[in-house]
Amino acid sequence: MNDDDLLRYSRHILLEEFGIDGQARVSAGRALVIGAGGLGSPVALYLAAAGVGHIALVDDDEVDLTNLQRQVAHTNARVGQLKVESAAEAMRGINPDIVVETHALRADEALLSHLVATADVVVDCCDNFATRHAVNRACVAHGKPLVAGAAIRFDGQLSVYDTRDPASPCYACIFPPDAAFEETLCAVLGVFGPVVGTIGTLQASEALKLLAGIGPSLAGKLLMFDGRRTAFDTLKVARDPHCSVCAHRAASGN
Repeated sequence: MNDDDLLRYSRHILLEEFGIDGQARVSAGRALVIGAGGLGSPVALYLAAAGVGHIALVDDDEVDLTNLQRQVAHTNARVGQLKVESAAEAMRGINPDIVVETHALRADEALLSHLVATADVVVDCCDNFATRHAVNRACVAHGKPLVAGAAIRFDGQLSVYDTRDPASPCYACIFPPDAAFEETLCAVLGVFGPVVGTIGTLQASEALKLLAGIGPSLAGKLLMFDGRRTAFDTLKVARDPHCSVCAHRAASGN
């Protein structure tokens, strides 16, 4: 770590729990961010600012004018640009020393298997159940911690799914893939901009804690945010011993 790094990251290094060792782990870390929209914007910006050494972004969408009310990594000048390229430009503007890898592709099983395998932490910022379950399956298969968030209207939720801990559930334990969940899109119901900022910022916090090796994560807990009341509620969640995704891995100890 050179003098410029010590200066840039000094406010993290000053934290007793973080220190130089924590910053070194963050700088050597690899994060995979799925989605570069409302949740992915603060995640990408904060991970870049913190100096995560290698950040991979996956999103096949382009910046639209309707995104700018909440997707703070993008600008009016970049409407029509690929979101991953727009976000990467913003990230490099904050921290030119990091490596940003962009994938303007749909997060399918093959791509996820390849990218998750080399990540130290995966941050799911997508907006649909199919992709969330695909990300979860890849994380379980490769034993990688997953920080998953969601937001719609004035409500948000967040958890860490880390099956390296035998007691920690995976995403499918809480939201089974065969359950009938109603798919709600912000294009139909709307979303309060600061809510996605709140959840995305907390996702970045959990990801950085995991990379730095500090503090307990949200594994085993589901954090719920009500933007109307500005209130948080925390629910304890447990691994489903019959989960179709992680039960076999837990039983085999892999």
